Amino acid sequence: MSPNNPLPVAATFTPRETVSELDRYIIGQDKAKRAVAIALRNRWRRQQVPEELREEISPKNIIMIGPTGVGKTEIARRLAKLAQAPFVKVEASKFTEVGYVGRDVDSIVRDLIEASVSLVRREEEDRVRAKAKDMAEDKVLEVLAKDEKPTVAAQAPYELPDENVQAVTIEDLRPGLRKGDFDHRYIELEVPDTNMPMVEVFSAAGLEDINLKDMFQNMPGFKDRKKRRKVKVPEALELYTNAEAEKLIDMDSVQQEGLRRAEQTGIVFIDEIDKIVGRSRSGDGHGPDVSREGVQRDLLPLVEGSTVNTKYGMVKTDHMLFIAAGAFHVNKPSDMVPELQGRFPIRVELESLGADEFVRILTEPKNALIKQYVALMKTEGLTLTITDDAIRSVAEMAATANSTMENIGARRLHTILEKLLEQLSFVAPEMDGKSEKIDAKKVRHTLADILKDEDLSKFIL
Repeated sequence: MSPNNPLPVAATFTPRETVSELDRYIIGQDKAKRAVAIALRNRWRRQQVPEELREEISPKNIIMIGPTGVGKTEIARRLAKLAQAPFVKVEASKFTEVGYVGRDVDSIVRDLIEASVSLVRREEEDRVRAKAKDMAEDKVLEVLAKDEKPTVAAQAPYELPDENVQAVTIEDLRPGLRKGDFDHRYIELEVPDTNMPMVEVFSAAGLEDINLKDMFQNMPGFKDRKKRRKVKVPEALELYTNAEAEKLIDMDSVQQEGLRRAEQTGIVFIDEIDKIVGRSRSGDGHGPDVSREGVQRDLLPLVEGSTVNTKYGMVKTDHMLFIAAGAFHVNKPSDMVPELQGRFPIRVELESLGADEFVRILTEPKNALIKQYVALMKTEGLTLTITDDAIRSVAEMAATANSTMENIGARRLHTILEKLLEQLSFVAPEMDGKSEKIDAKKVRHTLADILKDEDLSKFIL
């Protein structure tokens, strides 16, 4: 893998194509979609400019402002998946009180590198999997052949054994293995012992994860450790395939490509950034909040561009895309420290969701909630039908609940649908082969009492 590898195909989408892909999963929020689509296209544009100028072009970071449950996290997650880019989501509040309950901000980059290396490794595993599967098949056949050798006539002491018996037997067994004739058989095999404990320790920077495998894997007594397992043939094939794929992958190249991807295409999503912003910088708050402002100043070098030491080497953050999000109910983005404000030049306000948007969320996306519940009930042999007027009633109830209680956006749909289908989910295993239709009348009958009793609705909806 050359360090000048091009970006993945999906990262070459035009902004219009990117928005179209995001529309399959996220309803509304066109401004936010356009902003992230342009940011993704700028990644591609940067790769096309002359190299001396390329290093000077930094990504335009985005801050998304809007209440919970309107799609901020989902937009960032879908964008990263679409672009096949390394992605990490962090909660800004995790970085308060470092050394007590918080974490060092550099751990964001370390997590991103791990995600990037894992992403590249999965791609490499897919590339070599066919070859690894063939090699695994031969190993399993060798084990099976020991028990399946055909009986031959007794030989004189001075005669050499027939060397072709084993090879012929393996080829004879291959069609049966592929058809599944041996799926019920158990075989014993040796697999690498990768069991190593994971511990958390306090370092000078704060609480960090240390994988003892990295420390001990090359020490005598730990290196190339094996263990014997007795498993069924399909599981043996999978274990051997993974082991052979591991041997075929050049981990040095994977790590180098992982570093390159993280630096050039990595996306960091910082959620709840408003939680590390003081009430006000204008003097009408309760005074400066040193802890929160300290976290902002800790984040600043990462967003501005710095070099972080990781176990895979030094990583530059200059060209990583940072997307921040927050509700900003009790404060506003201008309350952030000025230096951090300047590093998020693109600000997008996400709109609150109403009944019309909820109807579309329930039905239109590829992973729409109604489709999910119908599929879940189908596993029990129950055919569930939810009428259009029932969907409209659910949407209106969700909008009403959000307006009278805490506004939790589209997440309200989960709680309402769960309550609506609670009884049906309970008895579904006893309804194999039956059908159930839910209309607006049934929705109102099931949920009316809860919406009337506001004290009760706080706990249920």
